[in-house]
Amino acid sequence: MEIVPSTTTDPIRLRAAKIRVVLAALLVRANEIVSVEHLIDELWGENPPRTATTTLQVYISQVRKLLDTAEPDAGRDALITRQPGYMLNIDPAQLDLTVFEELYQKGQAALQRGEHAVAADLLSRALQLWRAPLACDTPHGTLLTRTAVRLAEVRAAALEQRIRAELELGHHQRLIGELHNAVAEMPLREEFHTLLMTALYRAGRQVEALRVFAQLRRDLISELGIEPGHQLQELHRRILAGDSELLHAPAAVPVREPVTVVGTVPGAVAAAAVPHDELEGPPPGLSLDRMPERDRLFVGRADELDRLSGLLHDVPTGGCVVVAGPAGVGKSALALAAAHELSDRFPDGRIFVELGRGAPDGTHPADPAGPLPRLLRQLGVKGPLPSGEERLRRVLRRLTENRRVLLILDGVEDAERVRPLLPETPGSTTLVTCRQVPTGLTDRVLELGMLSHEEARQLIDAAAGRPLPPCDDRTPVREIVALCGGLPLALRAAAARLASRPNWDLETLATRLRDEHRRMSELTLAFPAFRYQLYSGYEQAEPELQRAFRLLGLIPEGPFGPRTAAAVLGEDVVKTGALLDDLARAQLLNPVADGPEHGGTHRLHPLWRLMALECLAAESPQPEAREATSRLAAEFTRQLREAYDGEGPDGPRPEWFGRCQDGLVDVVRRCHEAGLWEQTIRLSDAMTGFLEAMASWDAWDVCHTLALEAAQRQEDLAAEARLLRSLGDLAWQRQRLTTAGEFYERALLTADAAPAAVERGRALVGLADLHLDAGGLEEAAALLSPALEAVGDDPRGRYETHRVLGLLALENSGPETAAAHFGDCLEEAAALRDPCLESYAQRLLDRVRGNVHPPEGWSEVRPGVWRLVPCSG
Repeated sequence: MEIVPSTTTDPIRLRAAKIRVVLAALLVRANEIVSVEHLIDELWGENPPRTATTTLQVYISQVRKLLDTAEPDAGRDALITRQPGYMLNIDPAQLDLTVFEELYQKGQAALQRGEHAVAADLLSRALQLWRAPLACDTPHGTLLTRTAVRLAEVRAAALEQRIRAELELGHHQRLIGELHNAVAEMPLREEFHTLLMTALYRAGRQVEALRVFAQLRRDLISELGIEPGHQLQELHRRILAGDSELLHAPAAVPVREPVTVVGTVPGAVAAAAVPHDELEGPPPGLSLDRMPERDRLFVGRADELDRLSGLLHDVPTGGCVVVAGPAGVGKSALALAAAHELSDRFPDGRIFVELGRGAPDGTHPADPAGPLPRLLRQLGVKGPLPSGEERLRRVLRRLTENRRVLLILDGVEDAERVRPLLPETPGSTTLVTCRQVPTGLTDRVLELGMLSHEEARQLIDAAAGRPLPPCDDRTPVREIVALCGGLPLALRAAAARLASRPNWDLETLATRLRDEHRRMSELTLAFPAFRYQLYSGYEQAEPELQRAFRLLGLIPEGPFGPRTAAAVLGEDVVKTGALLDDLARAQLLNPVADGPEHGGTHRLHPLWRLMALECLAAESPQPEAREATSRLAAEFTRQLREAYDGEGPDGPRPEWFGRCQDGLVDVVRRCHEAGLWEQTIRLSDAMTGFLEAMASWDAWDVCHTLALEAAQRQEDLAAEARLLRSLGDLAWQRQRLTTAGEFYERALLTADAAPAAVERGRALVGLADLHLDAGGLEEAAALLSPALEAVGDDPRGRYETHRVLGLLALENSGPETAAAHFGDCLEEAAALRDPCLESYAQRLLDRVRGNVHPPEGWSEVRPGVWRLVPCSG
């Protein structure tokens, strides 16, 4: 590998293998973020060293120095750090890889338009850039291996199509030697054998052409146990028969246009040529069947197939049926399955035409000439096409006249693009697949959703290439399905990841997908097209919707309502509602069928949420994301306080908190990372009651530790005292009594410095609790009187003080005194409107009055916290 500086012709050779790996990985994903995890995997695979992250930083620094040497003005700045990894900004025109792919796509499009000389020139220029396999002097990890395989395939396709274009120009004689080399290099690739046989036959070497076929047939039977494909056998038959049309007609097999099917790229069956003078009508015996094979990984969807079959029955002339759904949900695969099952209903042909935008690797190029010429080429029309939409539609009518044809238009983006393609002849039906239902095509629509758990399991089983353990809730399959959100595209990618690592079990895969920061990279490692397909819907959205989508990724996973969305977007509720509706129509957001009673009106699919966060990090200005995080934290603080105080019917309930707890912790982390100290403190404070009531010790620890640091950064002594005391309570709950004492002592000192009288009292109560636990009744009593004075009228402070006074009275003053304190607790709990504290106070009263007898030797010292009481005497 080498870098050619702009100021000299002498290349800089990179001798260190690891440096070459890092640079190559960044180059093949130029202008995209490559995560740290991804780079570590590329460098060391499954066994990274303990110091992998630090070592990678060293390599990145060395790459920056090399770039600086090559481009002193801007080289170092080209490699930027951007969460969750690094991005190499580079002009695509400076990279042979991107120039190669651009020339290939343009050449392919020219070939499809019938511009053979232009196609041959463009594809020749592309191939001249191909010096050797990708980074052949560099160790390959998963990314480079898959990219090398993909580019080798694109290079082979470019070579094939360049030769095909030159055959169309009559250059068969000079192509024979090159085709012999191609056949030797790729002995099982039938396309090159087809072209070689055609070139030999046109050069008058019929016997040699037949020998090429015979040799290939022997090789296929010997190595794979199969016969050559139908197209090659048909060409063999025509050469045997001495077909004179082969001497002058274009190459026997026209360009095969790739077809998008989720997870696979099957080729369409080649069409027979339609002579130019018969463009105004179908030639005799023309077959209109242009269908790829049924997707071998298509599973389940029985109900959807039944519904689709019903929708396709008796479609009015000029009408269509629409299958709509988000990217990767399996629309194309369902359409293909339906077409194969309904072949008897359409005896005159089934045609599959891919209308979506081209992928970066050129596998699905968009036709710049438009969809109607593309459809006619798919139907077999050769030669120059007439100009004007009406003349093209007349050709389409003549081709489908008196025929019962099913036309599948895959990847439709708008109604105007599809209407000219709808057959106007009785008996023919159009099936459209799209993300967003085009306006005006809403009569017969099937909305395709995610797979059920059992269907998802079947898909993983089929795609993994090995049997999975029996279905059991204890297996990680259910978790893998949940992490992929039931999306077929993601499930295929996950299964491919499993298939590529035979030593992995399901738990290993689930563990790697569990980490939100690496899940997208894990799925992309196994299936490079995954990220592109998932992002395609986002890239087609309007900028305003893209911004809204990015910011909504900040909302924790699960349903959310318009008020939460309005807060994060910084818009009013009315405009937010319109944006949510538009995002749902664009299949970037899912409406929640059960409505607000389940916590919200919309939700982001788990993978779309991760995609939104990636886009936020890559595209949104940092201040915008910071301000949105601040608004979101303020909104959640409001909702949590309303819920805890029993206010607001639309506020979150405890079950909502249970679902969203991890997400709320993530918002606290984001606030802390963004330096939003006040928001970190307030949100953590608002979560305290729920964390305590639900015994969420780990989340309590994380949030209040971050909030404590925020309070120290902000020099807020009152908040610092409160958080120190809270962490003391947490340590007490976990029976880490020494740690609890240290926190309470620190809280007491900080409260005195603040001053913060209530927190001084709460810290004294905590210390009294510790003494009471240890049997130090006098020490506890000495602390409680000043504690009660310090807390003043604070209901929670008074509640906690009377709680400990009551427990102390049970030990030394008798039940009547204890009952008085527990009665005070009941009053304070009612003032707090806290049912948990109220229920606990009532249990204590019932206990001292003899109405309830706790288990012998045990005492409930805090709500739900029991301690073993030493036996007296």
